[in-house]
Amino acid sequence: MKILVVVDSINIEDSSGSKANVALIHNLREAGFEILVHHFTRKDIRLKNIQTFNVPEIKFNPYYFLSRAQRVISRNLKINLAPFFEKKFGFSFTFFNDTNSIAKALKKESFTPDLVLTLSKGASFRPHYAVLKLPHLHDKWMAYVHDPYPFHYYPRPYNGVQDGYDKKEHFFREVSKKAKYSAFPSQLLKEWMGSYFPDFSKTGIIIPHQNAKYEIQSNNFPSYFDVSKFNLLHAGNLMKERSPEGLLEGFKIFLDKNPEAKNVARLILLGNASDHTEMLNRYQKEIPEIYANNGNKPFDEVFLIQKNVSVNIILESKSEISPFLPAKFPHCVEANKAILSLAPYYSETKRLLGENYEFWSEADKAEKISNLIEKLFQLWKQNPQNTFLNRKDLDEYVSVEYLKEVINKLNLKVK
Repeated sequence: MKILVVVDSINIEDSSGSKANVALIHNLREAGFEILVHHFTRKDIRLKNIQTFNVPEIKFNPYYFLSRAQRVISRNLKINLAPFFEKKFGFSFTFFNDTNSIAKALKKESFTPDLVLTLSKGASFRPHYAVLKLPHLHDKWMAYVHDPYPFHYYPRPYNGVQDGYDKKEHFFREVSKKAKYSAFPSQLLKEWMGSYFPDFSKTGIIIPHQNAKYEIQSNNFPSYFDVSKFNLLHAGNLMKERSPEGLLEGFKIFLDKNPEAKNVARLILLGNASDHTEMLNRYQKEIPEIYANNGNKPFDEVFLIQKNVSVNIILESKSEISPFLPAKFPHCVEANKAILSLAPYYSETKRLLGENYEFWSEADKAEKISNLIEKLFQLWKQNPQNTFLNRKDLDEYVSVEYLKEVINKLNLKVK
């Protein structure tokens, strides 16, 4: 089977979405499919044993000149015209030029795929917009939807409305109607998006974020990490809606109740947390056992630590529902260390861990979080191996074998 992958970026350092996409691409190749990747990374990045094509940007096009003129006006006159144009057209001039560039490259492609898979990150969905322009690909198109879209379809506490929301909504309704297949990283997200775009309920399949066997390049631990301690790690960005206060307070209560833990316990937070800087600084000043790096670390370093901590933390927003599957979920499964899930009762992470999984709490329940940390600490004190995750079912769920099974079940006309 031949698969043409159209993706925003294959730079694993630029976002968790790109990491997830690259892992999926690698596993498709590992499953034995013939892969060609068209990407718009704007960098010369190669993937091992995979043919890649870096889509060139069109530079002789009205959209290109309009986008550059808008930037010059914004920089020199301090006038932000983006909201005006996005309200009128739905998207930026840069977005239109990027999607035209991708569509142009795809029109010239001689590769004849059996499946066309569009992958994106953040709120861009540029590959989807580009393929929507190419009707000859629609009967073999699988649109992968990694997050709710448009933004006003996010569950609370996310409550933003983007400029041009109605045109974005129309765009995604067309995607739901024209793509032969749609794919989602989680069952809850498929159900969530299907409630807004009913065609997704008919065409949707579940392809979870993948456990690609990433080879760590350096095994040297950074200075802030002592492998001999009881380490709890949260790796990933802390957006405004994803407050760490319950976790921080829970860790503080745990230390107050267990003074002997102060010599061996450590809470580490890695990732951008600019919306919570004041809170993190306050807790770090009071509790030296907390280390928070407000910024990005190389994936190689983060993954090394994930595999060597005692507990990996998945922190989600306080909400009634969280349909997302965090991109780090397969990394935490591969690390084979206990997962402290701080998520709503109705969340994909909790659904996968199971109804009887012990180490779950809502994100703002500091007292309960402290009790869970204490249980994990006592297990670790008895034997560090007691905090191993040991979930063969989850290993299989994010594996190449499961992915291959899902793809092979599709009703594809393989040449």
